[in-house]
Amino acid sequence: MNAASLRDEVRAAAEDRPGVYRWLSADGRILYVGKSVRLRSRLLSYFREQEGKTARLVSEAASVRWDYIPNEFAALFREMHLIRAWQPEYNVQHKRDRRYGFIKITREPAPRLVPATRAANDGARYYGPFGRTIWLAHAVHELSLATGLRDCRADTPIHFGDQIEIFGGGRTPRCIRGETGTCPAPCAGRCTASEYNARLTEARAFLETRSRAPLARLGDRMRSATGRLDFEYAARLHDRMKTLEKLWDHLSGFRGRIENFNLVYPVSGFGGDDRLYLIRRGRMWSEIPWPKSDAARRRADETVKEAFQPTLADRDASLEADAAAEVLLTVGWFNKRPDERRRALAPEKWLGAGN
Repeated sequence: MNAASLRDEVRAAAEDRPGVYRWLSADGRILYVGKSVRLRSRLLSYFREQEGKTARLVSEAASVRWDYIPNEFAALFREMHLIRAWQPEYNVQHKRDRRYGFIKITREPAPRLVPATRAANDGARYYGPFGRTIWLAHAVHELSLATGLRDCRADTPIHFGDQIEIFGGGRTPRCIRGETGTCPAPCAGRCTASEYNARLTEARAFLETRSRAPLARLGDRMRSATGRLDFEYAARLHDRMKTLEKLWDHLSGFRGRIENFNLVYPVSGFGGDDRLYLIRRGRMWSEIPWPKSDAARRRADETVKEAFQPTLADRDASLEADAAAEVLLTVGWFNKRPDERRRALAPEKWLGAGN
């Protein structure tokens, strides 16, 4: 279908209401995903572009499809999930979280802590987000040193000490950290899998602000160095402690904000399709119609109670990729719209108002 035919289809069928749209190629690939509160007007604007990226998109597209969404807030989430799922070639937003950084625990035989510029769908666990700064990479390095986790390349062969060794004489560590004992050298079979995992458990407890063990150990080592008059080494340990204290403060502060980011958020919808969005720890937990009768209100109250019941999962401060993206999206929405944040209710206030 050519551009003129697509434009005629939009004019005839699309309505000016909130929605999410998809431009598709002749073979069905999603080229671009977008949203608008006035969908018809937005789509027609594409056909006015004569050059540049938009014009190329329209010329390559064979069809355009759209779904009506009750409001802009819901459309924003729908757009994000489609982009993350399909990675359309013409989209940039949501494919990479460029303004933020994360600490990633890799999925490897001997996991590492690495700074990441986006939360990818790779099965790893992420902590953050942080401002994307050089400091984050430095903090990750210092935490790896403090907990004894390896920080070598991902393709470094791992040979735990409890694996069957077919080479006599053992193996040689592949870096200076293994030689000096600041890494347990799983590359050389100098630790077992369980010994390495104990170090990983300590690092996770620190990232989840459940244990300050690395800081306590650094303090002991610093005092010992000072006692033997090794002031240069004591100063390096002091600098490492300052970095990890800053990391701890950021993690605990952000976790506190997210744990309290529990909202019942009423949003007016097109044509009276009003909704309640239940936001739990910064994530979209559920969407329900605005209750318009006493029975509907009672059902809504039961859903709210269920949504905000404490669970064991609340103790896990790490985030999978989609969870991290949702938290960033929710926080960004309310940061830009303080009036909307004031309209949202704490769950307790919603339930109290119904009595």
